[in-house]
Amino acid sequence: MARRTSTSGKHILLYASSDTDANIFYATRFSCPDPFLFIRTAQGRRIYVMSDLEIDRARATTNAHRVLPMSRYVAAARTRRRGQPHVADVIAEVLRDLRIRAVTVPESFPAGIADRLRRRHVRVTAAKEPFFPRRARKSEQEIAYIRTVMRATEKGLAAAVDILRRSRIRNGWVMWEGRRLTSEFLRRAIDETVFSHGCIATHTIVAAGKHGCDPHNAGSGPIRANTPIIIDIFPRSESTGYFGDMTRTFVKGRASERVRRMYKAVFDAQRRALRMIRPGVDGRDIHEAIQGLFGSRGFETGEIGGRMQGFFHGTGHGLGLEIHEPPRIATVSSMLRKDMVVTVEPGLYYWPVGGVRIEDTVLVTEDGIRSLTRFPKTLEIK
Repeated sequence: MARRTSTSGKHILLYASSDTDANIFYATRFSCPDPFLFIRTAQGRRIYVMSDLEIDRARATTNAHRVLPMSRYVAAARTRRRGQPHVADVIAEVLRDLRIRAVTVPESFPAGIADRLRRRHVRVTAAKEPFFPRRARKSEQEIAYIRTVMRATEKGLAAAVDILRRSRIRNGWVMWEGRRLTSEFLRRAIDETVFSHGCIATHTIVAAGKHGCDPHNAGSGPIRANTPIIIDIFPRSESTGYFGDMTRTFVKGRASERVRRMYKAVFDAQRRALRMIRPGVDGRDIHEAIQGLFGSRGFETGEIGGRMQGFFHGTGHGLGLEIHEPPRIATVSSMLRKDMVVTVEPGLYYWPVGGVRIEDTVLVTEDGIRSLTRFPKTLEIK
């Protein structure tokens, strides 16, 4: 790719499925499972190039200034190339028709297509991320979308808590209806509940005991009593495409003194981070404060016993059309601004005890935060 540049005053080009690419969905608000072409000219005109399958829907439901048929340019490219054209040949025909010789694309734009476009005498330049900087600061409508997903997330977590509350302990195991309760069963209950509220939860984490030592271990197998269970749910709305994100840690039974100390430290760390958030604060400063708090309480971080232990991930991240998007509350400098939506999720992980993580999603306001999470924080479930 060529040098990075701003998209201001440039012809921008996107080619992707809006079901999987946040940039093109943000630009079009058009849900489409197959890749299509979006061009925003330097003058601000929005042009879609669609397959015959999608063209009428695009014309009826989008804010495009023009919706052009992909088949027209496939035919032109086939004639010019005298054979089956590559997608870059088709895009080149579109740009030729629009008299566009230079385009700006995201860093994620396929390198193979970019190289072929250059061979077709199109100047392709990659803009640094975020490609649409405005995505980082959410509108009232976007905040409402995220709030709705958070309610569905909380319904899913409530289903899991209800099962844990009604479970029994026998011989050191959590029992549900006469059988050992498993991570898979809890995950299914969560995901089905979230789905019934219009959202899709994938990779939901129900990590008990040792599985909780790895922050992204989804968890599996029977759940032991008196051990920490990390439940992390991050579903996406089917209708709006926005994500929610929330984590709680529970113990069915009685937590050990070690787990209680871990939980108290994580709880206090999250509270400190939430109090520090406001416009103009660098996320790196918040993260370093949390690292300092854990260190002051004797919770060492690093490679211990041949594996990473302690607090070895970021304190938080932006949330929107992607589960992880700018800004970051981590080791890199990232300034917080009003109307950003961020998660705050400190955690501690020690083998073989398990892990403790607490996560809320909040909106950055003029003088602090507004929490988009309502679910209470409780460690033990009797």
